[in-house]
Amino acid sequence: MNYEFSQLVDCYAKSFFHVKSVYRYRVAPSKSGRQKTAPYPGIIIPFAGKAQFDFNGTPYIANNKKIIHGGADMVLDKKVLGNSALEYMCVLYDADKKTGNGICLQDLHFELEVGHSPRLNGLLNRLWRTSHMPGTLSEFQKETLFRCVLEEIFICNEKIAIHNDKDLFDRIIEYIHEHYSDTINVSELADMYEVNTNRMYYIFSKYASMGPGDYLIAYRLNRAKELLLTTEASVNDVAKAVGYEDPLYFSRIFKKKTGFSPTAARKNSGIIHN
Repeated sequence: MNYEFSQLVDCYAKSFFHVKSVYRYRVAPSKSGRQKTAPYPGIIIPFAGKAQFDFNGTPYIANNKKIIHGGADMVLDKKVLGNSALEYMCVLYDADKKTGNGICLQDLHFELEVGHSPRLNGLLNRLWRTSHMPGTLSEFQKETLFRCVLEEIFICNEKIAIHNDKDLFDRIIEYIHEHYSDTINVSELADMYEVNTNRMYYIFSKYASMGPGDYLIAYRLNRAKELLLTTEASVNDVAKAVGYEDPLYFSRIFKKKTGFSPTAARKNSGIIHN
């Protein structure tokens, strides 16, 4: 199910929930089956192996770098992939039926990348041990540890998202730097890197303080200024070299962005070409 990360965090922040049970499982290689999930939502945290979990027909690949959330009373198809056994922990919890943003945790299935987190592993081990200890103090600690687990999951996912955003930004600007003289538009760039235009605008605003279209224009004009100052190429040739087939349009946008026409910029530089 597609929800923004901030929506999920907000949902947990506004929900009251109670840990019902904590289990650890080991499933043999190639084993598969169908079952109905518990009457509570739950989080699956794989430690080893790989498997496919289908919640109401939506597939998720489980491995030790992500967590999977399953809803209550759903049809679950599970199949262990590869030659290794699947080992994972499952935390079932009861929660409010609906939060202020209209999201119901009982109805959610999703996955979050967490990478490798020693702190998360330590919290899960403590949660596992505490969940089997009697007494009211252990019950309190169990609830507290579960919230710490959720916090670490969210922190890990956010760190990965930030890294992925920066990596995507670097790849897109590398393409722009290599192909600025070609016909490029934002929609085609988004399709090329399999993201929507809103995410592209968000990433460029975050790392370049401007949209992708403005970044392309700025890069082209910087290259144009370099050519005007270091070569004897005509304005028409400079325009084409930086991706503008129409030299008049190039001159207008150059003056709008720099305050000078291309000819004036060359003249004012004080550089004379022999």
